[in-house]
Amino acid sequence: MDLIIPVTIGIIILSILAWLPFDFYLGRKSHLNHVFNKDFPKRSSEIQIYTNGQSLFRELFKEIKEAKTHIHILFYIVRNDSFSREFLQLLKTKAQSGVEVRLMVDRIGSRRLTRKTIKDLKHYGIRFMFTHLPKWPYFFYSLQERNHRKISIIDGKVGYLGGYNIGKEYIGEHPTLTPWRDYHVKITGEGVQDLQYVFLEDWFHASGEDQRKSKEYFPSLKKGTCIHQFIPTEGVFLEETFSDLISAAKSRIIIGTPYFIPSQKLFSDLRVALSKSVEVTIIVPKNSDHPLVKEAAFRYFRILLKDGARVLQFRKGFYHSKIVLIDDKICDIGTANFDRRSLFLNHEMNCLIFDRLCIENIKKELKYDMDHSTPLTLEMLSIPSPVRKIKESIATTILPFL
Repeated sequence: MDLIIPVTIGIIILSILAWLPFDFYLGRKSHLNHVFNKDFPKRSSEIQIYTNGQSLFRELFKEIKEAKTHIHILFYIVRNDSFSREFLQLLKTKAQSGVEVRLMVDRIGSRRLTRKTIKDLKHYGIRFMFTHLPKWPYFFYSLQERNHRKISIIDGKVGYLGGYNIGKEYIGEHPTLTPWRDYHVKITGEGVQDLQYVFLEDWFHASGEDQRKSKEYFPSLKKGTCIHQFIPTEGVFLEETFSDLISAAKSRIIIGTPYFIPSQKLFSDLRVALSKSVEVTIIVPKNSDHPLVKEAAFRYFRILLKDGARVLQFRKGFYHSKIVLIDDKICDIGTANFDRRSLFLNHEMNCLIFDRLCIENIKKELKYDMDHSTPLTLEMLSIPSPVRKIKESIATTILPFL
C-alpha cells in the first residue's frame, strides 16, 4: 500500500511527459490550418527611432496625456512594479476623463498582474483583456504560442511599435540589465491604420468584439516621407520574410538580436550569403537575460565565424534590439527576435523601412551598437569549458522553445 501513491503519481507524470510532444505536434498542425498570411501595402509615414527607454516613454506618456478619443495599447509584458503602476495610473486617469482606453496584454508575459490590479483597472473604466490564454485541447502548445507584439495607438493618428515593454528594466532601473538597449518606432501618417487594424484583430480574437470596420478608429491620415511596410506574423511566414531579405543582400547584412537561434533555412541562407562575399555582422548581448539562450547560439557562431561572419557582443548594458539591415537599403525593425520562438510560435509585428534618410539615422544607432561591442572569436569559443559544454548540450535539446 505504501508504494501505491508514489507509483501512481509517477505513472501520471510519465504519462503527461509522454503526451507533451503529441500535444505540441497536434497543436501546431491545428495552428497552421487556421492561419493566413496578412499583407499590408507599402505606406508613407513619418517615423522616429527611439533606442532609449526613458526618451521613448516620456514621449508615449505625453501622447497618452493628450489623447482626445481613444487609447489602444498592447504589450507582451506589463510588470507589477513602480514604473508599471505609473503607466497604469495614467491610463486610469484618461479613462476617467472620458477617453476610451483598451489595454491588452499577453497572459503569460504579464502573469504578474494581480487580480486586484485588473479589477481596479476595470473599475476605472479601462477595457482590459488578456490575449492568448492557454486552452485545451492543446494546452502545452497554446502555452508556448504567445502574443509578443508591442503596439500603441493614440486617437488612430499616432502609433508605436518595437521591443520595449512596461517595466523598470526598460527605463534603466534593473540592477544588472542597465542600460537597456532596444529599438522602437513612433509612426505618424497613413501607416497607423495598419497598427490599428492589427490591434483590433487581436482584440477580436481575445474578446469576440469585432471593431475592425469601425470608422471612428480609422481617421483620415496624411502621407509622410518615409516609405515602409508592416509585416504581421503569427508563428508562420516570418521565416520567409527574413529569408527573402537575406537572399536579396548584395554587399552587407547586419542583424541585431538578443537571441540568435535561427532556423536551418535562415542559417543556410546566411552561409550562402557569406559564400557570395556578402559581409555578415551579428550583434548580440554580452550578458543574457534568460538561461541557455546565449549558449544556444554558439553552435551557429562557430560555423558562421569559420565562414567569415563577424559576431559582436554588446557590452554597454543589455542588448534587446530586433533589427535587420540589408545593403543600407532595407531595414527591419519590430518585435521579432532572430530565434525559433519568433519564427514559429509568437505573434509578431515588424516594420520594413525603405526610406534612405530614415535608414541613415538608423545606421548611426547601429554604429553606436558596434562601437560599444567587442568581437566574439572562434578562439574564444574553443577554450575548454565543461560548464559551457553542458549548457550548450541542454540548449540543443530545447531549441524549438528558445
